[in-house]
Parts: sequence; structure tokens; C-alpha cells
Amino acid sequence: MSTDTVSSDLYRDEYQPSFVEKWDELINWDGRAKGEGGFYEHLLRAAGCERVLDAATGTGYHAVQLKKAGFDVLAADGAPEMVAKTDENASQIGLDLPVQQADWRTLSEDVDGKFDALLCLGNAFSHLFSEEERTSVLEEFRKVLDPDGLVVIDQRNYDSILDRGFSTKHQYYYTGEGVDASPEAITDEYVRFRYTFPDGASHHLTLFPLRQDHLERLLKQTGFDDIRQYGDFEATYDRHDPDFIIQVGKA
Repeated sequence: MSTDTVSSDLYRDEYQPSFVEKWDELINWDGRAKGEGGFYEHLLRAAGCERVLDAATGTGYHAVQLKKAGFDVLAADGAPEMVAKTDENASQIGLDLPVQQADWRTLSEDVDGKFDALLCLGNAFSHLFSEEERTSVLEEFRKVLDPDGLVVIDQRNYDSILDRGFSTKHQYYYTGEGVDASPEAITDEYVRFRYTFPDGASHHLTLFPLRQDHLERLLKQTGFDDIRQYGDFEATYDRHDPDFIIQVGKA
């Protein structure tokens, strides 16, 4: 397998309904909230953001938290199963959360209006396998942002995975009891993760191992500035220590 043969639409096939149904079990919303400690709410408030696009909403965790915190949120995802699950999760807690399907590659056509911030979380940007698409998508992100709007992208620490092999603190992102997310294959062109659950079920995601400097360079090339990085929600970190890297740029 190489990036020449991996389509950026592969996620649509990999997010099978049976996997989507288990996604919240993998995340554990209470564990995720404890690990994050309100990081995104504080980040967005400090920047004066009000209208937020959660562009990779998954099952809606961040969109729900931000909506409950008073932000005007649109939840979107390219996978129809994730859109349906987000709508279901929001409805179950009586939250009026707008949810829609949107493809990043045509984002400015798919969503209405402009936003103060765009979140692309859950390692979702790693679903893009071509440099052309990564550049095009960042340009689309910028189109839907107001001047000085924030883009916030997180990713696994692929520098650590590629340079030192995989390890995880199992502390911040996938905090479900008895679940595991670890790579079956690691190459410079793709990383294939296997997700296992206490009942024996397993699922896979194939992702592009995007290094920190690579994404920072792409953000600058597509017109974002004032780039800031955080490792596991801390502004000061050793490059290879965090499980996840968060990058914030200003349009």
C-alpha cells in the first residue's frame, strides 16, 4: 500500500456503522472532558470567538461541549454515519445542535456563512493522503473563516510514531475502559490503526503520518499566521513526548 493507492475517501468505507456505534465507547466522553480540562473553550473565548464550525465532528463530542458552553456551533462531518450519530447524541440530551454532512474539499459551498473558528479534531486531517488535497482543504478552511478567525487542527504525534515507535499514555483522547488503539503497520506513507473493544470487536483506520513541521508549513503556505502548537494541551513540550499535537493558526 502507498499513498498513490490510498484514497482520501477511504474513511467513508472504514467508518462502518458498527464502528461508529462504538466510537463513544472508545472516546469515553467523561474521560475526554477530564483530560482536556476545558482547553478548547478557553482557547476560543480568549480569541473572542462566537460562531464555531466543528468540521470533523465525529459523534459530536466537541460540538456538544462547545454548544453547552454557549458557543454558536455548526457540527459537520464527511461521513454520513457520523452525522447521524451526532444528531442522535444531541437529541438524546435535548440539545438543539445543527448538524450537516460536508466535504472539506467543497466546504465553502457546503456550509453557509462565515465562522470565528474552525475545528478539525480527532486526528481527522490525517485522512488526507495527497499534498494537493491537504493544501486545497486548508484553503477551503480559510475561505469559511472571518478575518483573524482561528483554525484548530489536532493530530497524533506522528514524529514520535515514525522516529521512536508507537506508545500512548491512554490519558487524553481514547479513554474508554478496556479499549485499545494501536498501529498494525507504520510506514512513511501511511499508518494503519487497529481499534479493539472489550467484546472482541475490532476496526481499522488508515491515516497519513503528518509531521508537525509539515502541517505548520502548509498552514503558512495557505495564508495562516501566528501559528501556535500545543502538546497534549500544553504550550511547552518535548517534540516526541505528547500523544497528540494541536496547531492553531489565524486566518
